[in-house]
Amino acid sequence: MASERPLVAVLDYGSGNVHSAVKALEKAGADVRLTRDRALVAEADGLLVPGVGAFSAVMEQLESIRGGELIERRLAGGRAVLGICVGMQVMFERGIERGVDTEGLGEWPGVVRPLEAPVVPHMGWSSLEVGQGSRLFAGLESERFYFVHSYAAQEWTLDVQPPFPIPSVTWSTHGSRFIAAVENGPLTATQFHPEKSGDAGIAVLRNWLGTLVA
Repeated sequence: MASERPLVAVLDYGSGNVHSAVKALEKAGADVRLTRDRALVAEADGLLVPGVGAFSAVMEQLESIRGGELIERRLAGGRAVLGICVGMQVMFERGIERGVDTEGLGEWPGVVRPLEAPVVPHMGWSSLEVGQGSRLFAGLESERFYFVHSYAAQEWTLDVQPPFPIPSVTWSTHGSRFIAAVENGPLTATQFHPEKSGDAGIAVLRNWLGTLVA
C-alpha cells in the first residue's frame, strides 16, 4: 500500500547519473531506494529505470541483473514504472545506433533511430506538444525541459482498443518530431531528464508520484 511518501525504487543496474535522479525524486516527495534487490523492486510503489549512454550498453546492463524480467513483472501486475532517457528508449522493440541493431524490452512497438537534425546531439531546453489527457504534464503545458540525446523514437504505432485507456503521447521537435514522453497505463517514460529540468522537472516527478497514491 502506498504511504504518504510513496516508496520508489531506482533500479541500480550500472547506469550513470542515478544519484541526481534519487535527489530529484526525494525533492518531489518520495522515499527513495537505489537498489537491485528483487523483492524491493517488486514491492515498491514505483520503479524508476534510469539510462544514459548507448542503447546496446543499457540493454546489456539490464540483462545482467534480469532487469527486463523485473520490469515486465511489475507492469503485468499494474505497478508503476518510469523510464528516463535511454530508460525510455529501451521500452521500444529495437534501437539502431551506429549501425548496431539491438533488441529492446518490447513493451511498445517501434524503433529508436538517429535524430534527423542539423545539429546532434540535441542538448538543451525544448518545449513540448503535450498529449491529450496527460497527467504527467498537468499544469506544465508551457514549460521547457532539458534533453541530451542523439536518438529517439519518432513514430507511435501502438493500437490500443477499449476498454484499455488510450496512451497519452507527448512530442517535441529537434530537426523533426520525436516522442518526448509516453503515459501508457502503469508504464510512463520521458526522453528528457526531469532531474536536470529544474522546478519543472521536479513538478513532473511530483505529478508521477501523485499517480502512485491515487
